[in-house]
Amino acid sequence: MSFLDKAERALGRYAVPNLSLYLVIGQFVVLLLALMGSVDLDWFILVPDLAKGGEWWRVLAFIFRPPPPDMFGYLLIAFSWYMFHLMGSALEGFWGVFRYNLFLLVGYILTVAVSFLTPQFPATNLFLAGSVFLAFAYLNPEFEIMLFFILPIKIKWLALLTWVGYGYTCFVGGTANRLQVLAAVGNFLLFFSGDILRSARHGRRKMANKAGAFSESGEARHTCHVCRKTNRTHPELDFRYCSTCSGDQCYCPDHIRNHSHVVGPNEPNPG
Repeated sequence: MSFLDKAERALGRYAVPNLSLYLVIGQFVVLLLALMGSVDLDWFILVPDLAKGGEWWRVLAFIFRPPPPDMFGYLLIAFSWYMFHLMGSALEGFWGVFRYNLFLLVGYILTVAVSFLTPQFPATNLFLAGSVFLAFAYLNPEFEIMLFFILPIKIKWLALLTWVGYGYTCFVGGTANRLQVLAAVGNFLLFFSGDILRSARHGRRKMANKAGAFSESGEARHTCHVCRKTNRTHPELDFRYCSTCSGDQCYCPDHIRNHSHVVGPNEPNPG
């Protein structure tokens, strides 16, 4: 029994089903209260210096901060909530309630931990949500979404753009942003590094098996067009291809410079 299995057996009863839905509801309530003027969205940004100064609620409240309406618009916010709930529910169905809770918890802990390394800079839940997106895309690369509600695109290409964006942020961004990216990527790798390594080993074995099958088939890769020597019958020879002949014509060292050029039906004779 693995460590995760033991942990799930001991702590699984404390896992919260439909956690993605509760997070979306929490963000919706915060946005509604902000529109009513009851709360300030700036209260839901994690600034470690402010948290250490008495505003301790920021350590938890930042996960309920919705996307800013003035930047994203309400329609896009609703779409982002829908996608987060869809992806989170899919991960919960794939892993089970406990492991999905653990995925979010680890991402949350990493995000908070790295934020205290640059305590004067704010941290948001953006990269935590990004780790959910990357996890879903890794497990469902062919899933299609309607970009701008009209253009179907497979999620693996959006995930590739996300990885490129993370790389760019690490290259040109500040320390705080780099740490937030590393927290999101670290969460992803903690849960998928084993699968990635197994896939890489499987790919290498598959390539080796194909190479072995080709070698055992007795087929020659190179055959001289004139004397019919092959790389299997004469492995010591250096076979080359003529750039003047029509098609891919191969020749042994004796005939690469001493042969009649092959011409196509509509080509002039090169002589």
